[in-house]
Amino acid sequence: MEFSLWYLGLAAAFGLFMAWGIGANDVANAMATSVGARALTLKQAIGVAAIFEFAGAFLAGGQVTATIRNSIIDSSDVAGNPEMLIWGMLASLLAAGTWLLIASSRGWPVSTTHSIIGAIVGFAVVGIGIGSVHWGQVGQIAISWVVSPLLSGVVAFLLFRSVQKLILDTDNPIRNARRYVPAYIFLVGFIMALVTLMKGLSHVGLEFSTAETYVIAIATGLLTMVIGIFGIRRIKAVVHEDDEFRFTSVERIFGILMIFTACGMAFAHGSNDVANAVGPVAAVVSIVASGEVGQTSPLATWVLLLGAIGIVIGLSTFGWRVIKTVGRKITELTPSRGFAAELATASTVVLASGTGIPISTTHTLVGAVLGVGMARGIGALNLQVVTNIFLSWVVTLPAGGSLAVVFFYIFKSIFGA
Repeated sequence: MEFSLWYLGLAAAFGLFMAWGIGANDVANAMATSVGARALTLKQAIGVAAIFEFAGAFLAGGQVTATIRNSIIDSSDVAGNPEMLIWGMLASLLAAGTWLLIASSRGWPVSTTHSIIGAIVGFAVVGIGIGSVHWGQVGQIAISWVVSPLLSGVVAFLLFRSVQKLILDTDNPIRNARRYVPAYIFLVGFIMALVTLMKGLSHVGLEFSTAETYVIAIATGLLTMVIGIFGIRRIKAVVHEDDEFRFTSVERIFGILMIFTACGMAFAHGSNDVANAVGPVAAVVSIVASGEVGQTSPLATWVLLLGAIGIVIGLSTFGWRVIKTVGRKITELTPSRGFAAELATASTVVLASGTGIPISTTHTLVGAVLGVGMARGIGALNLQVVTNIFLSWVVTLPAGGSLAVVFFYIFKSIFGA
């Protein structure tokens, strides 16, 4: 292939750019609730996210990557002209990354999944033909964009209602918080361990049976719970503060819990959303290596590493802009409310990552925050901000598709015969 080195270099550069956009924009979905609830400072949130986003992307990102790479379009339609698919993947990466740069610079929380899938569909329609798009698969993904916020909203609603019933609405909230919060901490540790063992460690050569997986996950949850208990015991009830605000000490306990949920959310987000950057890169690498279009190919470790590094760089530079938008403006968050939203979002994203469905973390988080808000009454939500976020989601699909069309024709004119 005449331009093989150019294709590999551009794929790596654009993949890194797209991963940067994911870190700059979607990291808000992992960290915004913690910052908004003031459980973590902005600097602390970036540090936590850097570690766990990287771990999730590198260890557990391979499963959903296959969906992005193979299932959106019928690549057999370009079997006779594999370079056509390379131009399309490069155009899609650059288009989605450009849109994320624009959105992140303005603090708009948009969907990176919308961006890359819209871009791939846009290129395919003009470059290959409308029949090349797997509209059934796209339809299933589109349904997940509706189902995921509904599911996370219901889970968040039920979680926060359980917090209200077991802790907040009792005669002794601080005593009951010390009693029940460790169980919530166990859930966080269990979920993180489960997704790592089931979908992550196979990429580094470690595999366990189903029984071994659940035993290790339960043990991890118990260990996490013990660590959380030690943290909770160090929190003393402040009587004079509780006179003014009854739940001040309880919220301190949930502040400890939110550190665990922040880690779980960052891991889950990294495992699901890294596919948006490395899926198209993997397709280009496969074509360059084999000289032909294949439906399946091994995912090179360096491709996942590229995506993980890009996410960390993005969240460390532009991430604060969207974090402030989502964490402070949708609704007033406390640690107990933020915990329910984060754990519900992490659980939904982990489920999606394990089944290979590339859902939108943005949709999932907003659904969870809405669920928490509805548990307190609709008046707790800033409906204007929520409306603006919904509008930004609508704009993202055509923006990604339109930019991809432009970039596709540019690459075709440069590299085409």
